[in-house]
Amino acid sequence: MGYYLSVLTFTSITVVAITSIYVITGLAGLFSLGQAAFMAVGAYTSGILITRLSMPFLPAVVFGIAAGMLAAFLVGIPTLKLRRDYIALVTFGFGEAIIAILNNTANVTGGAMGLVGITPYTTTPVAVGIAVLAVVLARNFKYSRFGRQCIAVKNDEVAAASMGVNVAGIKMMAFLFGSALTALAGTLYASYTTYVEPGLFVWTLSAEWIIIVFFGGVNSLTGAVVAAVLLGTLPEILRATAEWRIAIYSVLVLLIINFRPSGIFGEYELPLWRSIARRFRRAG
Repeated sequence: MGYYLSVLTFTSITVVAITSIYVITGLAGLFSLGQAAFMAVGAYTSGILITRLSMPFLPAVVFGIAAGMLAAFLVGIPTLKLRRDYIALVTFGFGEAIIAILNNTANVTGGAMGLVGITPYTTTPVAVGIAVLAVVLARNFKYSRFGRQCIAVKNDEVAAASMGVNVAGIKMMAFLFGSALTALAGTLYASYTTYVEPGLFVWTLSAEWIIIVFFGGVNSLTGAVVAAVLLGTLPEILRATAEWRIAIYSVLVLLIINFRPSGIFGEYELPLWRSIARRFRRAG
């Protein structure tokens, strides 16, 4: 039973991270290869506060999310005005810089040996509950005024700007929201495994998340969540071939691109989500 609960916990953390990628890529059309770095910022910030300052879990999570958003803001100011391919390059460079910093600050972060002894606050119910909350927040964001503006910017920035949409501001909002979710996933991960090290947050993790979103359907939150559950548990199902995970994901994406370019779910959303969205619009 413990093994299955562990798989469920890790899958829930993955769902939180995938939700962030859906907001950034699926809604705003941005490609960030540095989201794993924001997860590292959240994980290390909360881990250091818990281990070095004995801070309670919830305040440490809040500071971890705030640190992730601050890092996203600093990266986004000079980046989000660039073309989308340049955004991918800059965020990739940011991710590599974070890894280098973590490896060379052993007195604070533990360096290449990692940060150990983090109190294990994250439980399976906590991880599942936060994953559900993250999905609901992303769903409400999609059907809010800001979400519709994100989709407009994604489809045509010039047309969106001509209609009065603050293109740079909307991109920044989506980037900050997505990075906050990624940092949240990092805080959950750190307090579940009780150990983090720089090699866990390399750029291939960000690429893997993007692959999962495209596999499920870049325009469908339902597809992103289902793909996160399926592909998140795939390494456990095929444990003997777990080291080939990226290769397997790449082959799956090639098949999807050729036979169903819009992803498995396309733009389909569960009727339950539409009901939630309608209630959210009425409340607004």
